[in-house]
Amino acid sequence: MSSKLNEPQTLAELFLQAAEKHNRRDALNYKRDNAWHSVSSDEMISRAKSISLGLYSLGVKNGDRAAILAANSPDWTITDAGCQLCGVVDVPIYTTLAPHSVEYIINDSGAKVFFLQDASTYKKFESIFAACKTIEKIVLFDNSGADVFNSISLSELEKLGADLALEQPNLMNNLIAEVKAEDIATLIYTSGTTGEPKGVMLSHKNLVSNAINSSAGFTFSENDKPLSVLPLSHVYERTGMYLYILNGMAVYYAESIDKVANNLKEVAPTIFVGVPRLFEKVYAKAKLAASKESRVKERIFDWAIEIGKEHAQMLAANEAVSTIPALKYNLADKVVFAKFREFFGGKLRFCITGGAAISDEIFLIFTGSGVPIMQGYGLTETSPVITSNNPDSVKIGTVGKPIQNTAIRIAEDGEIEAFGPGIMLGYFNKPQATREVFTADGWFKTGDIGDIDNDGFLRITDRKKELFKTSGGKYIAPSPIEQKIKGSRFVNQVVLIGNNRKFVSALIVPDFDVLKNYAEIKELVLKTPSEFCRNEQIIDLFQREVTRLTEGLARFETVKKVALLENELTVETGELTPTLKVKRRIVDEKYKQLIDELYK
Repeated sequence: MSSKLNEPQTLAELFLQAAEKHNRRDALNYKRDNAWHSVSSDEMISRAKSISLGLYSLGVKNGDRAAILAANSPDWTITDAGCQLCGVVDVPIYTTLAPHSVEYIINDSGAKVFFLQDASTYKKFESIFAACKTIEKIVLFDNSGADVFNSISLSELEKLGADLALEQPNLMNNLIAEVKAEDIATLIYTSGTTGEPKGVMLSHKNLVSNAINSSAGFTFSENDKPLSVLPLSHVYERTGMYLYILNGMAVYYAESIDKVANNLKEVAPTIFVGVPRLFEKVYAKAKLAASKESRVKERIFDWAIEIGKEHAQMLAANEAVSTIPALKYNLADKVVFAKFREFFGGKLRFCITGGAAISDEIFLIFTGSGVPIMQGYGLTETSPVITSNNPDSVKIGTVGKPIQNTAIRIAEDGEIEAFGPGIMLGYFNKPQATREVFTADGWFKTGDIGDIDNDGFLRITDRKKELFKTSGGKYIAPSPIEQKIKGSRFVNQVVLIGNNRKFVSALIVPDFDVLKNYAEIKELVLKTPSEFCRNEQIIDLFQREVTRLTEGLARFETVKKVALLENELTVETGELTPTLKVKRRIVDEKYKQLIDELYK
């Protein structure tokens, strides 16, 4: 790591210093036509400068906004670098968002340029462009076969920049010099409890400091090789990318989520950053593979997992491992864990997870298998890392200690508050919303409830607001979706669930009077609420109703499963407040067994 005096202050400096210091021939790596290709440090910077000057030639200047909606690739990172070199504020957008959400982000940010993956991506969102008046030019990463109005290809934009560089050789350095640490680097939109996205203003200082400060406690080097899987539209992966580049790593981009398993074996990364859902999938796939081989293999797998969990617990408690457990562990390692590690390519030093809480079960399984997981915590508004476990300081069930130069405290109501250089400037165009999330003395209110143990580790215990996250790290605002579902004549009450779960589900109290009528028409012999709630045909009816009424939601918001409740939620039974608001934690606890069944 560079000394404090030489540390970059802006993302422009980060890209330039890293390229000069490490000067890799394989800085960015991607797969095309069944072969891996590399982009060198020199090429990355050269192209980024051309994009900067290309934007300048289009009239896009320091402080203007440019949106990016595309899959992870070197083009994404180089476009980001191009924006940062000239002070253009980029606005990353999830490729999975519904068109109306994309339209809102474009209009709220006032983006002048829209970088898109290709013509098919344009077609998907074509309906919104008439309402997006600020867009002056569309830039396609891949314009093969494209016939998109008012568009140019990324290579054409770079050509414009290269031509301008010949005409004005000093312009690029002048643009770089104008970029300040306090300037907004990016607007990242995150949904609030009302469901309306808010643009989080993150400065160069926010992002650079977070990449540097979250590195402390880890031993990153040029020898490390990460595989980029999470979307770069997520600040978690974005800051991770800056950390990789800062430390001179060779970055590899996964082809897609479906190809991650193959790419892991091909790349053999030393570091893997993911959300809990990814680790849940890996474990589920390994267990399924064992069960398919034979009942005996499945039993051996389960035995090994239990041995690994016991081993991980002993390590966590700093207990000495006696001879018999050690022999069992060595056997389990040879029979099961070695294969488990091979899934990741066999060279993994550790995994880093965040975005949502990982279960103690998954933590123990992976750690016991020789794949240590370091869990951290943060939000988009904190760039994102606030706390993190690291190889020298880790505790099960916690999200670690505050990262370097960052402080946390617990408010009187239990809310976690944070202070440090990574805290956002505020919400774009929303001064009132900004004021609401800061204390009088300038600390950021996270909206999460937690406690700090005697060793300084933070434990998240609850969410203060209704907003929840799936285990894939996606925020869900339940109320608007619940309102849509209540549009069904069959629905009396509905509660969305899915916090730290794989997907969103719904608990529904039916209107039994309407259902009885439906049963008579369909000639179903059902009488009691219990019979209705367990009938597959009735459950299917509600699933179809939910699908119909929630059409148009983003994929991660989609309600995948429903469960029917026999009894109405009431104030008397403790599930509702006096003002008839749902007490979500109480519902989760009361119906835990039913909810667990949904996710088996």
